[in-house]
Amino acid sequence: MLNGICLLTAIPMRKTKSDRSEMINQILFGETFKIKQVDKKWSYIQLNHDKYEGWIDNKQYHVIKDLNLQYKISNKKQANLKIKTVSQPLILGSLIPVNEKLKKTLHISENLSFCTMHPFKTWFVKIAKKYLNSPYLWGGRTPMGIDCSGYTQMVFRFFNIQLPRDAYQQANIGDKIHDLKDVKLGDLAFFETNNTITHVGIILRKNKIIHASGKVRIDRLDKNGIYNTTLNTHTHKLKFIKRII
Repeated sequence: MLNGICLLTAIPMRKTKSDRSEMINQILFGETFKIKQVDKKWSYIQLNHDKYEGWIDNKQYHVIKDLNLQYKISNKKQANLKIKTVSQPLILGSLIPVNEKLKKTLHISENLSFCTMHPFKTWFVKIAKKYLNSPYLWGGRTPMGIDCSGYTQMVFRFFNIQLPRDAYQQANIGDKIHDLKDVKLGDLAFFETNNTITHVGIILRKNKIIHASGKVRIDRLDKNGIYNTTLNTHTHKLKFIKRII
């Protein structure tokens, strides 16, 4: 089975092999994957970090041999990346492979930090707030557009914690917290529509949550769910809270 790497800023993963198909995910610079099927214009791939699968354009990736790459993580909303003589943006959460062959062709304009260098208590809120006001985008995982579970997945990446891609998958891990009085920074709150998990956000403190809804924003959290003070109404019904850390 072939392996691939994304060397563009971010590329779309499609539900079916068509440019008009729904974007179900994004692959960021440096992320690697297994190539399970190759057609004339499209490849069906499985991401290595979360096993998510979908179709990507054959013109938007490179085939590689080594999947066991060490990497640095981009801690800036945007930095400049130069591949040979061509510059392109490098966005928050991208992975910079530490590989001798790649190091000869990559040049990063700003210092980047290893994700394991970020102590949770002092950095978690800072990292979470880097995405504030990022517009909501179904399937998105970047500051230019991100969905609710893409947001939680990206924030936890900085602390070497790999969450599944979708909210319903994230709801299956961690330990359940039964009382709002017991929540801690970094707990995940899950919300339902007709008894189905449809939304997730990160608890900042007992009555505050940061989540992607319209944009990445901070709202009030109570036993009923998320209360939007702009709309003066509850927008999401609380299902349960899970502790990941």
